[in-house]
Amino acid sequence: MSALLDGIYDGELSIGELLGHGNFGIGTFNALDGEMIILDGVCYQLRGDGTAEVASLEQLSPFAIATNFVPRLKLEAPDNLKRSELSQFITSHLPSENFMYAVRIRGHFHDVRVRTVSKQSKPYRPMTEATLEDEELLFQDISGIIGGFRTPVYEKGIGVPGCHVHFVDDAKSKGGHVLDFTLAQATIEVCPGTDLELRLPLTQEFSDASLAPDDLDQQIHDTEVKS
Repeated sequence: MSALLDGIYDGELSIGELLGHGNFGIGTFNALDGEMIILDGVCYQLRGDGTAEVASLEQLSPFAIATNFVPRLKLEAPDNLKRSELSQFITSHLPSENFMYAVRIRGHFHDVRVRTVSKQSKPYRPMTEATLEDEELLFQDISGIIGGFRTPVYEKGIGVPGCHVHFVDDAKSKGGHVLDFTLAQATIEVCPGTDLELRLPLTQEFSDASLAPDDLDQQIHDTEVKS
């Protein structure tokens, strides 16, 4: 994640290879060409205009997280919860906050507010600048899936600490990076993770990247939360 913040938007891992590591996940594509969500072994590309389509196996990614999703915890969410309230609800049911958890929320939403990064051109700008032009979209009265990861604070810089999630509707026609939502009704499934395999790109750009900026927390907040 800290490499993305420094403008390292090209990676070496193909979607085909990524799917060999898991059937569930999120990420982005080379040149920040949209958001990624992987569901049931299919990778979807959520573009800057909010549309979604199946990604080709040949596309490359500079940042992605994937796992084989096996739900160990299943919860029925109280109706009409907002994102902040739902996060607290999930936390209250977790055995520990020291593990990474994959989270899948299936249901109907009163509203989902998203944004999606747009494809960048070289020379790449830092992510805090690249995401300034993102348009926010509001989907209302919609059914779909929110998927992502709840990452412990000690993994900051590798992933996004806290809950990092993407949305796609049931028709797989639209979605994006989730900023906020209000549930109508939904089922929450949680898959704990105890093993972490980290692959780093062997590129000169990554070798030269600044991966520990003093304002890392603020940069992550500005690009991922945007509140």
